[in-house]
Amino acid sequence: MEEQRVTAYVGLGGNMGGEEALFAHARERMAAWPDISRNAVSELFFTQPRGDVSQPWFTNQIVSLSCGTTVTPEWLLRALLDLENGLGRTRDAARRFGPRRIDLDLLLFGDIVRDTDVLTLPHPRMAERAFVLVPLVSIAPGLTIPGRGPARACLDALRHTVENRTIYQE
Repeated sequence: MEEQRVTAYVGLGGNMGGEEALFAHARERMAAWPDISRNAVSELFFTQPRGDVSQPWFTNQIVSLSCGTTVTPEWLLRALLDLENGLGRTRDAARRFGPRRIDLDLLLFGDIVRDTDVLTLPHPRMAERAFVLVPLVSIAPGLTIPGRGPARACLDALRHTVENRTIYQE
């Protein structure tokens, strides 16, 4: 009997320089975790900061992971937060959406819907963010976001444009 695996999607972001190498290192670390393998990786996309606009533009990417039965969403979230910390992420409570070396967001874990003090799945703002949906749809065009519908339809509902891997959202 074939093992049941779950596909998880992780968003990578950063805007303090060196993102391409940093993201590559993070992807390699994720693929080395027990009972996890990498499915797909989007291209790098570049996006204007939202909210706190007095900072450099962001680099964004989506990684699809295949997770075995020993991997839970909570375990994966903890592992991502530990990886962020190990790669130099510091959180500034005064600038929640400010500059960051690296940001790793667990966007989806199969079709699980969860809202706890620790974890919300799907990621609560993913369907409103072109910088998430453009790379996500590029690697998973038929994906459905639980409770939101097709990822492509969510993206089509946003006022955005993409030019040479640069995403502009109104």
